[in-house]
Amino acid sequence: MADSVLREKSKEFAKQIVVLCRSIKQEHRESVLTNQLLRSGTSIGANIHEAQYAQGARDFISKFEISLKEVYETEYWLELLFETGYMDEQTYKPLQNSCGAIRRMLISSIRTMKGKEE
Repeated sequence: MADSVLREKSKEFAKQIVVLCRSIKQEHRESVLTNQLLRSGTSIGANIHEAQYAQGARDFISKFEISLKEVYETEYWLELLFETGYMDEQTYKPLQNSCGAIRRMLISSIRTMKGKEE
């Protein structure tokens, strides 16, 4: 159940990232930073989705750990785009909060799965 909530949250987050990157590219003609954000922000959900088809617990944990790394990278790109004026605080804060929620869910899931392995 929690896994499906995480999949849905990460997919919704990815859609928000796609819309944001499209907007920034159109408005500011910026592509280097937005391409990085687009890649990492959509990769979170892709790896969570792929974990659904993992070949055992270690593979599942590995996919979630990759997603967690992508969350940290996404947080960096969001912060950088905000601090350099490519997005306002009204846009940044909800995305930052969503990213943090996904991060916490991933950490909890990884800990649970590692606990089951022992």
